[in-house]
Amino acid sequence: MNLEIFIPYWGDADLLRQTVESVRAQDDPDWHLTVLNDRDPDDSVPAYFASLADPRITYVLNERNMGITENFREAVRRATGTHITIPGSDDLLQSNYVGLIKSVIARVPDVDVIQPGVDVIDHAGVAVLPLVDRVKQRLLAPRGGSGIALLRGEQMATSLIRGDWLYWPSLTFRSDTLKRIDFRDGLAVIQDLALLMDIAFDGGSLAYVPEKAFSYRRHESSASQRTLLDGRRFRDEREYFGLAADLAEKKGWRRTARVARLRLVARLHAVTVLPHVVRHGDSEGRRAALAHVFGR
Repeated sequence: MNLEIFIPYWGDADLLRQTVESVRAQDDPDWHLTVLNDRDPDDSVPAYFASLADPRITYVLNERNMGITENFREAVRRATGTHITIPGSDDLLQSNYVGLIKSVIARVPDVDVIQPGVDVIDHAGVAVLPLVDRVKQRLLAPRGGSGIALLRGEQMATSLIRGDWLYWPSLTFRSDTLKRIDFRDGLAVIQDLALLMDIAFDGGSLAYVPEKAFSYRRHESSASQRTLLDGRRFRDEREYFGLAADLAEKKGWRRTARVARLRLVARLHAVTVLPHVVRHGDSEGRRAALAHVFGR
């Protein structure tokens, strides 16, 4: 089994190089990396890849700027192997990542999604653990002990809609699963959760292994933070949670539907960020945050 790693790139060339070098430093050399440059203007990027001369690395300059979602889809279209990982161009694979993922696949060969343990780092690479990550890792993630926690179908859907504890860039997927199940249009802010829920609704499975193998870079000024201030995240979440509840009801997954309609963790998160939104957000952001906390 050869793991295909795709990096959709636009942004910081120095961080991209760190990501690439983290792939090259894997203990298990059985991987192939493709970088999809979405027309970033930094001339140092193609020069860097030309200097590597590593047959396991393919550098692609997109014909046009696609945007992150279409660049992700391009990675899926290009995948030819059984499994695919799509880290951000600022994240880091720890040296055991490929080996750990392969060991999980050997034990659960039909699993659709694999979540390894994750360290959180800031822009400078310093380990941090903000409140959102403490909640994800200590309260929402399943207790897998030192082994593998395996969630399927309704159990997977209920766990994720209660609170999305996954780290999207760290996931490995079965390639044919992503070729079959695509992002939902119109939910740009929450499309990763929607896709994972659709995998669960399709009867898919998720394996969580708590062994740390990935470093996720959290930025205070990220696009996701901006969507809190202008209200887009709250609006997308409320729309999707209603949709998820309806989909669960149609499947007879009453517990999933009940958790989706209650959306307790999402409401609590809105409460924790409400002071920040009130101070720094616009009027739409403030209204959306209040509706997320108190609205039906």
